[in-house]
Amino acid sequence: MAKYVKAIALFILLGLAAAIPWITSKYNVRILTLAMAWAIATLSLNLILGYTGQASLAHGALMGIGAYAFGILAQRVGLNFWLALPLACLITAFIGLLIGLPSLRTKGPYFAIVTLCFNVIVYKVFDNWKWLSGGIQGQVVPQPVFLQQRWARYYFVLGCLILTLIIMRFIVKSLLGVTFMSIRSNENLAEATGINSFRTKLLSFVVSCFFVGLAGSMLALENGQLDPTITMHLNSFYILIFLLIGGAATLSGPVIGAVGLYWLLDYMKKIGIKGIEEFRYLFFGLILIVVIIYMPRGLVGGARQFWDWAKSKYKGRKTQEVLE
Repeated sequence: MAKYVKAIALFILLGLAAAIPWITSKYNVRILTLAMAWAIATLSLNLILGYTGQASLAHGALMGIGAYAFGILAQRVGLNFWLALPLACLITAFIGLLIGLPSLRTKGPYFAIVTLCFNVIVYKVFDNWKWLSGGIQGQVVPQPVFLQQRWARYYFVLGCLILTLIIMRFIVKSLLGVTFMSIRSNENLAEATGINSFRTKLLSFVVSCFFVGLAGSMLALENGQLDPTITMHLNSFYILIFLLIGGAATLSGPVIGAVGLYWLLDYMKKIGIKGIEEFRYLFFGLILIVVIIYMPRGLVGGARQFWDWAKSKYKGRKTQEVLE
């Protein structure tokens, strides 16, 4: 029964997503397109943090690297779109490999510290190496003919988000996903059973970097222009907050967190709450504190707990009626 309910809900959700460009304004379509790109970035962090238990604070920088790689390959090198996009993802994954080789040998919070330092370095590089990033004037990102319409870019990013979800689900349901989760639960015990924890964490991080490179390419494609702020460490915290509020170690949580919070922030600006842009970190921080206190597993985890509680109450009442 529950499977049918899920299938119907998924069908309605997909139908609504497909109808968005035709039932709302172009501005809202753009906001949702950007929000979906952030959702892909949040899903990528979910793989290394939610399922493998390694807190990366470099995903903002890696998203920027993916965006710049795509922009440079498409604009300066002149590569075809279908070559530039996967190459940008592979370059991001390769840089993730170079970062992960030394940093994933650390234990405890040191991986987060190392990746945060890497994020700061990347921002400084893109901010100062104008020959690479174009400096404050930025890097132009060409949009292919078939993606020049806003609705076309919306459907393309939606397709990439769905594809990312399918691949992530395949990974976490496979033996590889079980291996990731065993390291998250108890790394020493996982090693005792013969799992090479370093290689497993490195694989998880590289796959995660591939998808955050895809997210960066989607942002570059939609914006059509890049500047070094896309590599700032604050973007790493944004992705982390989206994940924690939505629900880590779930597939729907990162999407709900990223799309919901991105849309909410934009809506508050739109209805005239002036200054919210400057106080967005405080705003997100307050939401995060409330969610962590009352729903430590995020919105999705909290909803599941409530559903389980309601089911147990219902079954208990039915049992009591039978006994009476």
